[in-house]
Amino acid sequence: MSDLAEKVAEKLQLEESSVTYYVDEVAGNNETGNGSESAPFKTALKAVETNKECKILIRKEAGKPFEPIGTNALKKARKGAEQAARKKAKADELKAAAAAKAASSKAADAARLEAAKNLVLKEPADAPAAVESKICALEPLREKRVKVYGWVHRLRNQKGIIFIVLRDGTGYLQAVLTGDVYEKANYEFLTAGPESAIELRGTLKPVPEGKSAPGGHELVVDYYTIVHAAPIGEEAFTNQLNAEADPSVLLDQRHLVIRGETASAVLKVRARALRAVRDTYEALHLTEVTPPCMVQTQVEGGSTLFKLDYYGQPAYLTQSSQLYLEASLPALGDVFCIQESFRAEKSLTRRHLSEYTHVEAELVFLDFETYLQHLEEFICQTVERLLADPVAAPLIKQLNPGFKMPERPFMRLKYADAIKYLNEHNILDGEGKQHKFGDDIAEAAERKMTDQINRPIFLTYFPTELKAFYMKRVPGHPEITESVDVLMPNVGEIVGGSMRIDDMDELLAGYKREGIDPSPYYWFTDQRKYGSAPHGGYGLGLERFLAWLLNRYTVRECCLFPRFTERCKP
Repeated sequence: MSDLAEKVAEKLQLEESSVTYYVDEVAGNNETGNGSESAPFKTALKAVETNKECKILIRKEAGKPFEPIGTNALKKARKGAEQAARKKAKADELKAAAAAKAASSKAADAARLEAAKNLVLKEPADAPAAVESKICALEPLREKRVKVYGWVHRLRNQKGIIFIVLRDGTGYLQAVLTGDVYEKANYEFLTAGPESAIELRGTLKPVPEGKSAPGGHELVVDYYTIVHAAPIGEEAFTNQLNAEADPSVLLDQRHLVIRGETASAVLKVRARALRAVRDTYEALHLTEVTPPCMVQTQVEGGSTLFKLDYYGQPAYLTQSSQLYLEASLPALGDVFCIQESFRAEKSLTRRHLSEYTHVEAELVFLDFETYLQHLEEFICQTVERLLADPVAAPLIKQLNPGFKMPERPFMRLKYADAIKYLNEHNILDGEGKQHKFGDDIAEAAERKMTDQINRPIFLTYFPTELKAFYMKRVPGHPEITESVDVLMPNVGEIVGGSMRIDDMDELLAGYKREGIDPSPYYWFTDQRKYGSAPHGGYGLGLERFLAWLLNRYTVRECCLFPRFTERCKP
């Protein structure tokens, strides 16, 4: 086009409209500009989209005057505006269609929910009677109609099908709801949240090849009942717990935490561990006794006693059942108990509890070496039983995949040699100093040494001044005792024990050394009067044992409701 023709076209363009927009390709703004000379647009396209018949004055460099837009540039802007308009119209059309479809679907859903609301679910008329079963016992009932009760552990609602993972405490079961059962459940589970208690009936089917489900089967549900609907919304179970929550919050909500897969698995292993302990003691010919928990004598330091008023007399919660076990020896032979013990230690470490389950045993007519052999046998037999247990074994593998049977024999390490090890490996005491004989090795140093050695350790022959009044001294070496701590990697001490003083005079000297009035201990002292015999015993903290077995960070995870300094709820 000639210069003359272009000028004519520009003049005609300016005359086409009374609206004039300014475009500044350098300083203009399509978002904040209004097309005036003081607030120009950034592009000609914006001006045309605003008014396709407008006049456009444009400049491409700062400081230059505005000039009429060229014919080609104008055509390009108008073409771009037309394309944008067509795209918008198409998008609006699709949006309208989607809205109509959503409205139709919503109406259909509402109608279906209304129909489901009025639907009366009945058991199939020709269905056989359902066999009631716990989830753990379902496998022999495959292809049969069964009835199970439990809690909704998880629920997934897909179009036309609901998957429920049911939990009854003995296991987990996947259930599938379709057809009328789905329609009714689709309505009812709008107001029944996770942890609702329900009853399910249906046919138990092996899962299809290539699929997986707990137990290798799933329940095709033909009838269900909501026994109790758990809340939804803000009160829903899933809003009560958060894995990232502060530990104190999780402890306050412990009654809900234990419903989780990890916490419940730990508690199941705990139950099987108690059974394994009893089976091991049965095999080793020990008799179980049940000593009192309210006592008037101390076993460990007096500063860790929980005192109480017992009908106007001072009494305490027991620190250990040891004295009563010793009294049982002449009547029953080797004995054990599984009791709660209480220690008022203000120790906020990951291995201390104020109330813990104490597995204690006393054995008679043996020497220190035989005693250590028994202790090793007891621990290993118990672990072997758990690793062969059909309930505990898979849970141990789930919680601690790397666990291996402890290597025998356990390493023997004298206290004096442990002091050397700590110093040689620059493991310092709590004050940052080297250890010396007579030090009570701190928990952190002991655990670091144990983790470095990385195998079970019998730490033996502690100094007399570190141990209780009843521990037997090594003949010819009164400065050390026939005592032992069993140390395990990742947790430290899980067992403490010793041979006991069996000489009357030595026991009386022990009372005097510790400033203990022997009068309340008359019945304990009598054991050295009427047929005294060499004997020894130990106590295993069940929670520490489980922390080692299951690789738990703290013993607080290994009991139902932990009690420790300033924590006595829920």
